[in-house]
Amino acid sequence: MIKAREIEENELVSRLQEGDKSAIEYLYDNYSAALFGIIHRILTDRDLAEDTLQEVFVRIWNNAQKYKANKGRLFTWMANIARNSAIDVTRSKSFKKSAKVQSLDNNVYQTEDESRQTRPELIGLRDKVKNLDAKHIEIIEIIYYKGFTQAEAAEELEMPLGTVKSRVKIALRELKKLMTILF
Repeated sequence: MIKAREIEENELVSRLQEGDKSAIEYLYDNYSAALFGIIHRILTDRDLAEDTLQEVFVRIWNNAQKYKANKGRLFTWMANIARNSAIDVTRSKSFKKSAKVQSLDNNVYQTEDESRQTRPELIGLRDKVKNLDAKHIEIIEIIYYKGFTQAEAAEELEMPLGTVKSRVKIALRELKKLMTILF
């Protein structure tokens, strides 16, 4: 069993790829909150996000052999699995159907504290996004807060994919400047 000490990433990957169950337990204990945040930001429904998180860890376990250290860090690989899984859920027929049927009452009676949980406003990012040009705000909203891919955003906004990519790059550069002013 892997103890609650910090272990080297390559050792963790080796154990995971060997089928050592303590490796997945370690990953869950140390990374589930971060992965849940990624998923919940896209899905917004807590129960659905929790279910998706469990599926993500099953995918990590089942696909550990596919992880390649030379292509990126383990967390980045896991975060991509989480993000892609959440986006897959939003594309499912059952999700689209429930989104159409969902009543406004769910949001009307929500307390302010509940509505602020796991939202970017808590760290001030949403406020910084508001300082961008309107065209960049629109791109950030649709890609990062709604979980669209760049191709889907291009289709939704009826603009060329190259324009979307350029606006994302510029928006992220401007956000980085705004955030470094804080720190």
